[in-house]
Amino acid sequence: MPKRCAWVPADQPLYLAYHDEEWGVPVHDDTRLFEMLTLEGAQAGLSWSTILNKREGYRRAFGGFEVTKVARFTPAKVERLLQDPGIVRNRLKVESTVNNAARVREVQREHGSLDAFLWSFVGGKPMVGKFKSLGDIPAETAESKAMSKSLKANGFRFVGPTVCYAFMQACGLVNDHVTGCFRYRQLRGT
Repeated sequence: MPKRCAWVPADQPLYLAYHDEEWGVPVHDDTRLFEMLTLEGAQAGLSWSTILNKREGYRRAFGGFEVTKVARFTPAKVERLLQDPGIVRNRLKVESTVNNAARVREVQREHGSLDAFLWSFVGGKPMVGKFKSLGDIPAETAESKAMSKSLKANGFRFVGPTVCYAFMQACGLVNDHVTGCFRYRQLRGT
């Protein structure tokens, strides 16, 4: 069995697949970036396991995270979503997703893509951590603080520095697999 990061529960296949196939892999697709920004914000105060188990519900509820579609959600649609057990039914988080979709459209107009905007905080290429243990990995960095500040200035919600850093880790803007993890070596050159 390959050595993994210590945060991965070995008895949860969904979590294992997320770590082994997705976490830390550089993402440049705007739809996927919006999805992960939404999911990381939804996780605030909850476990990642909760969000992973509701991920398909989120994809269904939010139209595959198609930004243009989500930005047009009406208050009536939001009310229906608040009854959907397939997502976290927190009004502020649901409303923030609709708001953030509209903000993504603005960022796309101004910067060409959400990808270009978000990756600018790491100079366009993944930052590679050299952490030996989970305890060495920070909860936020200067880059995640700058991203958070800029996103908030652009009207985004649920994008604090810790949420932004988790997003950066998930979408490969940083490689924070611990050095002993088999994925660290695989992703080091991406």
